[in-house]
Amino acid sequence: MNVILKQDMPNLGHKDDIIAVKNGYARNYLIPKGFAINATAQNKKVHEEILRQRAHKEKQLKEAAMELAEKLKEVSLSIGAKTSTKGKIFGSVNTIQIAEALIEKGFEIERKNISIKDDLIKEVGSYSATVKLHREVLVDIPFEIVSE
Repeated sequence: MNVILKQDMPNLGHKDDIIAVKNGYARNYLIPKGFAINATAQNKKVHEEILRQRAHKEKQLKEAAMELAEKLKEVSLSIGAKTSTKGKIFGSVNTIQIAEALIEKGFEIERKNISIKDDLIKEVGSYSATVKLHREVLVDIPFEIVSE
C-alpha cells in the first residue's frame, strides 16, 4: 500500500514522501495515528500542488541552512565536565550540553537535531557530533571534553 507521510518518521521516510508499506502497518498504525494518509489519486494531486507551492520556500530554507553550515564548520567546542583523577567523567556528556555550548557561541540549534556519534561519552577527549540543519544539510562539529 502506498501512503503519503505527514511527518518525518525515523527509518521510514521524510515528510511528504510517498512510500510503500505493508497494508496492515498502514491501516492499523500510520493512518489512525495521523502519521500518513492513503495515497489515492485525489490525495496525490493535492500532494503535488502542495509540493509545488512549497518548493520555493524549501529552497530558501536550504540556502539558509547551507550558510549556517559554513559558519558551524569553523566552530570547535570545549565542554567542561567533572572528572576523576584518571579522566573518567562522573555521569556522561549528551546533546543537551552540546546545545548549550552552541548557544554560548551564538548558534541556536535544538538538541533533537544534534546526534553524537559515540553513544555514551564517559572519558575526557576529543569527539564529534553531527548537527542536522536541513533534510539534506548535515554538519560535523568537533568538540572536546575537558576536566573542570
